[in-house]
Amino acid sequence: MGKGEEPVTLQATHTLGRSVAVTAGDVELFTYTYRPDTPVLESPKPYLHPIRTLGGALVSLFRPHDHVWHKGIAWSLPHVGEHNFWGGPTFVEGRYVQLENNGSAAHREMTTLSSTPERVEIAHTLDWSAQDGAPVIDERRSLTTTIVDGTTWALVFETAMTNVSGAALWFGSPTTKGRENAGYGGLFWRGPRSFTGGIIQSPKGAGGDELRGLRAEWFGFRGRHDESGEHSTIVMVDDAANPQHPPQWFARSEQFACLCPAPFFSEEIELPDGRTLSFRYAVVIADGDRGDDGTARLADHGRAALAARP
Repeated sequence: MGKGEEPVTLQATHTLGRSVAVTAGDVELFTYTYRPDTPVLESPKPYLHPIRTLGGALVSLFRPHDHVWHKGIAWSLPHVGEHNFWGGPTFVEGRYVQLENNGSAAHREMTTLSSTPERVEIAHTLDWSAQDGAPVIDERRSLTTTIVDGTTWALVFETAMTNVSGAALWFGSPTTKGRENAGYGGLFWRGPRSFTGGIIQSPKGAGGDELRGLRAEWFGFRGRHDESGEHSTIVMVDDAANPQHPPQWFARSEQFACLCPAPFFSEEIELPDGRTLSFRYAVVIADGDRGDDGTARLADHGRAALAARP
């Protein structure tokens, strides 16, 4: 911020039983819809959309016609045992098949909603159920928002999933089921259509779809907006304590813009009944194209945000 500028302050607005919107000044940074009206075949779950930079640029896409189950940023898992918590068809025996296995992650209780000018924290519990209603997972989730500087803000997403299904669950992806280089699943971001053809940034350099499957602590995406012609950058950082760290990344630019640190990309993880699996991520969102070095500095801010929440 320049000399004499007032610091940006955060505020949360709760629409009871539906969503929480987090604003910075006069810009709505995001709305977290924790109780959506999503169709069953799209595997209902909470999501963040719209998501904006501090400058007000939209950096998320909701329910695109090519993949209607993509919704901004969501914790979205395609293969949890026999269940699909991603949405749409399931990859089985070499093809996608629409099964009656589209589970849902339903809000149970808001446990924390605190707002100060410097920080907003949202925490709640969720019940993951099979399409027939049988219990699968109990989840505790939190989202913490902070301002980094006058052009950058950070979100820390934390989840702890406890298996309550009565049997072991195997977490996987289409790649673990036989589809090459399609290891999506986890914290998934879908970018705006104007970001198609944008730059995927890894710690080892910038590129495109050829970077998919690379293992790294963080990945970024540098995209450009229609109308204004301006750029924005989003970076996702995997916590060092996460299973399979550093993860393989599911990232795309040529067909559409997306980022996903995918812990089950090419190897399944078993979660025994009654045990808990936890993950933590930082998402850093900034105005402008920061280039290779600047995007790496945004990743540093993500690490700092994770360290601030031990």
